[in-house]
Amino acid sequence: MEVIYEFVPYGENLEPRPNTIVLDVGMKTMPGVIDHHHPNAETECTASLIVKYPSLVLDHIKIPENLRIVTHRLPDFDALSSIFLTLKLLELGKVDSAMEKIARYAKIVDSASLPKKIDLAATPYSILRALFAGAKKEEALINRDRMAEGIKFMKFLYAKAKEGYDIEENRVLFSGIERYEKAMRKVEDDYFHYLDDLSRAQRLTLDLPLSQEEGKRKVDGLIVKNPSSFLLKEWARRDITQSSLGDGFSLLATNFGDQRYILGVDPEKGVDLKGLGDLLNLNEAKKREVFGRPFAFRWYDGNCPFFNYRIIDSPQDGSLLSQQEIIGLLQDFSRNLG
Repeated sequence: MEVIYEFVPYGENLEPRPNTIVLDVGMKTMPGVIDHHHPNAETECTASLIVKYPSLVLDHIKIPENLRIVTHRLPDFDALSSIFLTLKLLELGKVDSAMEKIARYAKIVDSASLPKKIDLAATPYSILRALFAGAKKEEALINRDRMAEGIKFMKFLYAKAKEGYDIEENRVLFSGIERYEKAMRKVEDDYFHYLDDLSRAQRLTLDLPLSQEEGKRKVDGLIVKNPSSFLLKEWARRDITQSSLGDGFSLLATNFGDQRYILGVDPEKGVDLKGLGDLLNLNEAKKREVFGRPFAFRWYDGNCPFFNYRIIDSPQDGSLLSQQEIIGLLQDFSRNLG
């Protein structure tokens, strides 16, 4: 079976097509389109949805000569693991225990819930990030390389899971394999890039709303422009030494080239950013009106059960709001909680 890959922007709304599986994008969960970034989704990532509901794949694809797989640009761990699990499901016709292990781990990764005590250099997520880090090619080539590397890596994890190994944190798995040992060293070296990012970051302490009850909680935040650390989020959240409250930096706001802004909170802290997305969209609309620029894409506010308003991402075509304006709106949001 020949597999053709297609990469689309984040947040695309797609419909089922013959001989095609849409994964980790599409804004719906149904046979042929498996995504969790929509309000009606379950609290699952795409990989765990495939294992939980294999009929989403098997009822739609009847083993064609050619299969098209559609996912989002710059595929991440959830996208790549869901692609591998789809192919393995079509091969076996059922879910096995090794597939369940991969899906379980993908859910931890995609929810940003890696345990704070885990050895980052010995966990698959970090190793895959290290393999991807620093690519300086056209996006089409990066997508192609990520797909090839990612599927190869998932095959390796599947084989080890099949043999009974723990895949969530295990240096032994990757020892003796030069490519993966080099990636582990790259993860360890990345801590020093984090320290460099921290030295030039803006720090703030602010209140955020509790997710499951009325009230608010004070958290440490970090604002970093063009971070050099590819594991910035993981290092920051476990940094109990340099955060003022001694509990890590629970809010992270990153700015990539004054075009893409991502804000996220640690799910362990039980807080969210619900309402901030609306505030950003309101001010984005006002500024675009002034400059005569269409507002075709909105800020994504994490409105799905899996993320529960814990992540905010700027519009696909970038934001007209400056970093100063965005952080000002974040601080207004915090002050107005009451």
